[in-house]
Amino acid sequence: MAKTPTTTTADLAVLGAAVRTLDPARPTASAIAIRDGVIVAVGDDAEVRESCDATTTVVDGSGLSIVPGLVDSHLHPIWGSELAVGVDLRGLKDLDAVRDALAAERRRVGDGAWIRGWGLDYAAFAGRPIEAAAIEDAIAGAPTLLLFFDIHTALASPAALRLAGIDGPVAFEDASEVVCRDGAPTGELREMSAYGAVLEAAPAPTPAAYRRQVAATLRRLAGLGLTGGHVMDGSPETFAILRELEAAGELPLRLVVPLWQTPDVSDERIAEQLPLLHERGRRWRGGVAKLFADGVVDSGTAWLYEPDALGGGRAPFWPDPARYAEVVARFARAGFQCVTHACGDRAVAAALDAYRDAAARPENGAPHRIEHLETLTDHDLARLAAEDVVASMQPLHMQWRAGDGSDSWATRLGPERAGRAFRTRDVLDAGARLALGSDWPVAQEDPRLGMAWARLRRTPGQRDAPVFEPDQALDGLEALRGYSDWAAATVGEQARQGRIAPGFVADLSGFADDPVRTPADELPELPIRLTVVDGEVVHRDRG
Repeated sequence: MAKTPTTTTADLAVLGAAVRTLDPARPTASAIAIRDGVIVAVGDDAEVRESCDATTTVVDGSGLSIVPGLVDSHLHPIWGSELAVGVDLRGLKDLDAVRDALAAERRRVGDGAWIRGWGLDYAAFAGRPIEAAAIEDAIAGAPTLLLFFDIHTALASPAALRLAGIDGPVAFEDASEVVCRDGAPTGELREMSAYGAVLEAAPAPTPAAYRRQVAATLRRLAGLGLTGGHVMDGSPETFAILRELEAAGELPLRLVVPLWQTPDVSDERIAEQLPLLHERGRRWRGGVAKLFADGVVDSGTAWLYEPDALGGGRAPFWPDPARYAEVVARFARAGFQCVTHACGDRAVAAALDAYRDAAARPENGAPHRIEHLETLTDHDLARLAAEDVVASMQPLHMQWRAGDGSDSWATRLGPERAGRAFRTRDVLDAGARLALGSDWPVAQEDPRLGMAWARLRRTPGQRDAPVFEPDQALDGLEALRGYSDWAAATVGEQARQGRIAPGFVADLSGFADDPVRTPADELPELPIRLTVVDGEVVHRDRG
């Protein structure tokens, strides 16, 4: 936690800016004074100068539009630094284009080397089976592992499967699956347990190199105006990495890190984790548990009230839903905030049931959360508000939908359930809490793009692009709040984050113009000029 200042003399001040504070007591200002990572004064330039002396570092805010620091409420900067490697396949919707990219990568890495790729789109297979035979000519027998954009499906070549020791069906503790035909793997691996063995067989960076990758990812995020994130893939090892980065002065973001629980977690393992409730540094903390209630719609692993059009969607990620609820209760009653991945409507209900039955709030008063909620019934929408559960959503995930409903997501759900998609406006109108994020590396990490999608419900800059459920669009202020004070409230930090006001942590995002008033089509190109975290300037672009 940031220290309470012992003097009003600022060590950093920003003067001459246009400041949107999100503080009802003073909505706008031109200057901010900071001491020991805490805001000590907000007002006009003359007022704030009273907190400055010759030792104060003064930032000229001319041309800066400053808002409370942006926070991505769902992303994977630690795990993503391991997964988003190799050839970037994002945006390739044609199998020939994918093959060309893989052939080029094969030439780049050379004989005998692994080929890694990420961001693969289901659309590239255009309804045909997902199988390694479709890419074999391009990779010329090289061990290959490709991750689909959602990180819930992978495609592995025969050589990669052999190195991982996979030669037929495999039994898992969760809903993961090695897809086989006539007893032989096709290369399609559904969910993380299925592709985990292949990932372990692939070459991995040294611990030092991995820390450098993570540090580079975090610096890039800070350059996009992000001051914080909710990291959805934590473990005790993650805590160790963050301690090392912070000790080396290489942690430019404020992070909340849940501990990831899988269906095979034992009671002994849970008992080992419960004492980690208060693990923290100055800029990071734990106190959260993350679970999966289902997978994703595209692969048929989302849990739905009724089966999807291809017969999928009938099973939870945890084979025993009662065990999922039991694990939720263990963590919730120990004081943890609980976070549940739930794309399908039945999975959302299971998370709500588990939270209700646990009958325990986190120690810091934060609400429990559900992530994604891609399709949501009216009944469960009402429960979000009545039971005070956060809907943490990623509107830019709609980018993989087709206007005619021919994409795999809409085809599986059918028009009725697809029409109940990403109900951000309905969540707010129902009186429920909302937070916004990207799910990087699933989708682009740029918060400007995320806010634009929340406002437009279509591709920014393409005015003739299909608009998905336009009645669910947010306005500019709501989109900003989803990345700022609503994100802070989601993790129980509303008393110290998400506003520019005395006593709040000094996390600031500076744009070249007001992101609320900037047209949403232009928002992704609005320059980021300044990022301040904990009173430290971690990014500066003078234009």
